Amino acid sequence: MRGESPVFEEFLAARLPALTRYATALAGDPNTGADVLQDVLVKAQPRWSRIAAMDEPEAYVRRMVINELVSARRRIVARLRRESHDPPEPVADGAEQRAERDALMRLIRELPTRQRIVIVLRYFEDLADADIAALLGCSEGTVRSQASRALATLRGIAVPVPLEER
Repeated sequence: MRGESPVFEEFLAARLPALTRYATALAGDPNTGADVLQDVLVKAQPRWSRIAAMDEPEAYVRRMVINELVSARRRIVARLRRESHDPPEPVADGAEQRAERDALMRLIRELPTRQRIVIVLRYFEDLADADIAALLGCSEGTVRSQASRALATLRGIAVPVPLEER
């Protein structure tokens, strides 16, 4: 192509496969190579008349590919450094609360039926002892004793988590 001034489309038709292989080999990944080459061609197209007038326009475009690849990597590394210094605030997705609730529900399921009912009505439904007693057809004292036994059982089953691990 020396001495000629091919139009951009002719250059691409003739050299695109070779440039694609070149960018892919440099990037080490076909997707990254294609992205880098596309960015280079977008930059080269408006300046093509000057690039085509050079002795080796393809060599210039190849150098643009190298520069773009290095710049892209620099931008990625710089962004990663910023993120490592200023890590994003964790987003509360509720996974920890769901895991704790699931673990608690497994423990509650191990309780005897009446104790389980009292615990669920008291702590999950937020009912008073009198209301629970009325639902179960027993005295408030029975409700309190069932709750006390259930809580003692749960305390014995539950594995305490040291403060360092919280």
